[in-house]
Amino acid sequence: QVRSCTASPASCRPTFPKQASFVMVKSCTTDPSLQAKMHQYQIVGRAAPTPKNPVPKIYRMRLFAKNTVLAKSRFWYFMKKLNKAKKSGGELLAVNELFDKGPTKVKNYGIWLRYESRT
Repeated sequence: QVRSCTASPASCRPTFPKQASFVMVKSCTTDPSLQAKMHQYQIVGRAAPTPKNPVPKIYRMRLFAKNTVLAKSRFWYFMKKLNKAKKSGGELLAVNELFDKGPTKVKNYGIWLRYESRT
């Protein structure tokens, strides 16, 4: 709303309502340790078809990674170690994120551990 007056133009300045001030506030604070940093992915892939092997075997892996790019990288890392299939000579058929059906239920997982020994 603008007020008007009938006095001289110099003394008559329109006044505007006070502007509302906004303050940035975090909406919800959660403990960072409770947020899932790792996601579980199911990746399906195979070596590329060749004249020697027109229908290569399909492999499926369930991997933990922070994002899909790292999950695909881990898939090709293990394929290279286990099956002699590289990313350049292979193809991905599916990449899916798996969500936990029972997050409070205890589960057992296998771990692939590697270390460098200097002995």
